Amino acid sequence: MMTLDQAADLFSHLKAYSSADEVEAVFYGGHSALTRFANNTIHQNVSEEHYGVSVRSSFEGRTARATTNKLDLDSLKQVVHASERLAKVQEPDPDLLPMPDTRETQRHSATTMAGIPLRHFEHTAATTPDERAQAIANMVSVGQRHQLTAAGIFAISDTIEGIFNSRGVADWHKQTSSDISITMLAANSSGWQKANSPDVANLEPLLLAETAARKAIDSANPREVSPGKYTVILEPAAVLDIIGFMFYDFGGLAILDQRSFLNNRIGQRIFGENINISDDVAHPLQSGAPFDGEGVRRHRIPLVEKGIVKRLVYARASAAKMSRSQYKQDVGLIEATGHGFPLPNEMGEAPLNVVFGTPAESKTVDQMISATEQGVLVTRLWYIREVDPYEKILTGMTRDGTFYIQNGRLGHGLLNFRFNESLLHLLSNVEEMGQPVRASGEESFDMVVPAMKVKDFNFTEVTKF
Repeated sequence: MMTLDQAADLFSHLKAYSSADEVEAVFYGGHSALTRFANNTIHQNVSEEHYGVSVRSSFEGRTARATTNKLDLDSLKQVVHASERLAKVQEPDPDLLPMPDTRETQRHSATTMAGIPLRHFEHTAATTPDERAQAIANMVSVGQRHQLTAAGIFAISDTIEGIFNSRGVADWHKQTSSDISITMLAANSSGWQKANSPDVANLEPLLLAETAARKAIDSANPREVSPGKYTVILEPAAVLDIIGFMFYDFGGLAILDQRSFLNNRIGQRIFGENINISDDVAHPLQSGAPFDGEGVRRHRIPLVEKGIVKRLVYARASAAKMSRSQYKQDVGLIEATGHGFPLPNEMGEAPLNVVFGTPAESKTVDQMISATEQGVLVTRLWYIREVDPYEKILTGMTRDGTFYIQNGRLGHGLLNFRFNESLLHLLSNVEEMGQPVRASGEESFDMVVPAMKVKDFNFTEVTKF
């Protein structure tokens, strides 16, 4: 693995080759391995290790970036010169700030770093192909025992991320990650589960397989019910994938560009009083680097409190621009929060360590079902697209385990639905929630979210499967 000292040495060469006013380098890469299976058989096993560096040069308000995966000295010289040539032909950006120094990037380091849990586990990095294959064999055996066909992946990674600049910033993060996704297929039904963790010991592949198998078996021979508004119980993966579509709107630049559903809504109660959301890189169930794309330390931001949007996240330039804008009286505290993406970019910033607050009284999914006279249980959602950006109306479909609930009992499987639902409406109609957990889906990034019981969820069509 590339080390901090090795990267620092490479950056010293990059600086020596540079003629720019300022230069920055982002190092990334590591080792990753994936085993893929389908039809109850492993059919792919891949492993790779690679590293790259992305160099940004700045000249008097002009900046540009160039990237290479070759780290010999001649390639480093070429990537520096490429970034400089690109920067010199850019139009000056009046909002471009000087690169941060260590006083600015470390401003919140005491509070941020004090609670960061371990995110690199040697036993995760050392997971062998044989160990992945054995875990898959165990999962496949669950499917075979129930006459099901299993498919999915087991992936491992050991990665680094580092940032250096010519004003003295030097920060480094290493992390392991492990993923299992499994789908169990029957003749006319399916079940699915997915988990991700920096610690492979947290994945529980047999439990994932058994849960996916049970969903496939219990949803066999699905029946059709009419579309309409139902009480739904969304498992955490379903919650994750639908609510994930709103968090890029919580950035300062999205407000300034008037492309956020939060324009004219900050400080208002737009969700139910039981909705509390923060961005918290130090949460024990979260992952990722404690610094952003410019090296600024992340810190916890209370985004929503009792349904009221309280705060936004900011990159340095967005915070400076917001403080001069017409919106500055409406958006609360304005400061760089360590949520920017590497420059230059058009997105600005976003919260990527989303954590839902623990409800006053958490309920298990089984408890939610037992308290539901008529409704639908949704395992996950997919093919989600935005219909109305300002009302945050989304459309998509259910998948891999959709069930009818009647008289407090989980009943037969259902043909899948298409939905059209506003996130404003959804998060204003949450009747019960579970304990927030680290959840993984296919449409959004991992978050810490609860299962939710939501009234009047709008299903518009029934699918043919």
